[in-house]
Amino acid sequence: MSIFTGAAVAIVTPFNEDTTVNYEKLDKLIEYQIENGTDAIVICGTTGEASTLSHEEHIDVIKHCVKTVNKRIPVIAGTGSNSTDTAIYLSKEAEAAGADALLLVTPYYNKATQGGLYVHFKDTADAVNIPCILYNVPSRTGCNILPETAVKLARDVKNIVAIKEATGNISQIAKLIQLADGCIDVYSGNDDQIVPIMSLGGLGVISVLSNVAPKQTHDMCQACLDGDFKKAAKMQLEALPLINSLFSEVNPIPVKKALNLMGFEAGTLRKPLTEMEEAHAIILEENMKEYGIY
Repeated sequence: MSIFTGAAVAIVTPFNEDTTVNYEKLDKLIEYQIENGTDAIVICGTTGEASTLSHEEHIDVIKHCVKTVNKRIPVIAGTGSNSTDTAIYLSKEAEAAGADALLLVTPYYNKATQGGLYVHFKDTADAVNIPCILYNVPSRTGCNILPETAVKLARDVKNIVAIKEATGNISQIAKLIQLADGCIDVYSGNDDQIVPIMSLGGLGVISVLSNVAPKQTHDMCQACLDGDFKKAAKMQLEALPLINSLFSEVNPIPVKKALNLMGFEAGTLRKPLTEMEEAHAIILEENMKEYGIY
């Protein structure tokens, strides 16, 4: 059984001016997502600035999200690391906190071999009892999970059940889905490829766009799940200018700016991320207005 179908939001972590976590605003964002049909929440992922959270903060944010969501939709905790031991530690803590599943990014900087990736993910998944989603994002990690490796992991490790595919390589994703023959669920990791990936058999998206347009992103995925790809394609194309603005600078710089413009008070960013350049911010605001969310 799939962890979720449809749109999961890769939710931001709101910060106060002193960059401590703003739990009150996080609650507000979570409620907004659930009210607008989001199918799952991914906490402490890339968009959640997990790379600058201490281990204690990381675990506390997961615990808080699990408590706030209170089983209304699945909570997927980002617990990946470039250290296998750290990934195991965070994964065990997230499981103990009540997370429904884990999101495990490929080890960054080390650039493991395919054999190294296999051992890393197997050891991490074997240390817990909840489902695990592999996260393939070579643009950030310098490391690519090849289709053969993902399929082998899914067949060999019972709780490796899905992959978030953010390679941007449709040919590779098509090969993965063909080789897997249903043994691993595939989610788009790129908002501009939701419909193409779902047309090949993907089950949804782990989305940045959902932070600011949760209903629209859910509805786009639902149209795909209903087999109405003409409607879904229209929605995908209408969203492209906004999606492009949300990635005009490194994520989550633009999406935090967008949420602040919408009045959600997502706050500042942790260094080395800095505020959005004014020229990009102007275009983002225009595209938000054009899309009808601001």
